[in-house]
Amino acid sequence: MGQSTSIVRSILLSALSGFLLSAGSVCQDNSFNSLPSLPVPQQEVPSIATARFDVSAFPAGSFDLDAEANNSGEITAEREHHGLIGRSVRRGLEDQKQLYRAPFKVSNLKWDALVLGGTAVLLIEDRNIENNLPGGHYQFYQDTSNIAIGALSATLGGVFLYGIKPEHRHARETGILTLETLADTFLIYTPMQLIAGRQRPGEGNGHGDFLKHHMINTSFPGGHAMFTWAMATVVAHEYSQPWVQVLAYTAAFAVTSSRFLARDHWASDMWLGSALGIGIGTHVFHARCNPELSESCEHDTHFIF
Repeated sequence: MGQSTSIVRSILLSALSGFLLSAGSVCQDNSFNSLPSLPVPQQEVPSIATARFDVSAFPAGSFDLDAEANNSGEITAEREHHGLIGRSVRRGLEDQKQLYRAPFKVSNLKWDALVLGGTAVLLIEDRNIENNLPGGHYQFYQDTSNIAIGALSATLGGVFLYGIKPEHRHARETGILTLETLADTFLIYTPMQLIAGRQRPGEGNGHGDFLKHHMINTSFPGGHAMFTWAMATVVAHEYSQPWVQVLAYTAAFAVTSSRFLARDHWASDMWLGSALGIGIGTHVFHARCNPELSESCEHDTHFIF
């Protein structure tokens, strides 16, 4: 009996709880329905006017100046580069033409006689002179030659760099004419070496025979003497102060004599190489110099001073 009473009580409590929950949910729905309705969102979004940039609306040629300004620097640099190369080539060809013609000018016949006569005499006496040179100290002579030509080359390199600035016109001319002289010297030195093919002292039978080599860097004419005297001549003409001339020609003489004493060349090699270097340097200077920069500048041919 007690158990039946408990069951009935549980059923009644469950039914009562369900009724209360149903009533609460009905009341909650009614409260939401009584709230005012939200406004309906607008479908159309207002548009914002934007500015339009139409290039075609500008007159023709409006932007040409800007384009030309941007490209003018590159075009100018390119033209200057090609102009410098073209001018150097033309000057080099003109120099070669004049240098190969120079020995046949009447005004140069006296120099031809001196150079060719001296070369002929020394060719005959080369072996006797060589046999009477002092022996030993060959490394000392080699070092002296290298130091002298290195000092002269370094000095001229510094002058060339100093002349890069536009206001240093004299140094600029010195550097340019020195490079031009070296190029002209090489173009004369190379074919003479290939044609002569002379053996150095100590090579072959020791007689200094010709036509034994088919390459450059042989004995005749003396290359170190030729290039050094060419450079020294340009410097001595550009700067006519006596102390500059003494230093330049002393360096050239030191290279020539030390190479000779080191048994690298015969006496005739050094004589002809020195004469050719002086002649080439003199020609290039007087052909290209600016009278406003150097007191020695005259557009005719002089020898050393």
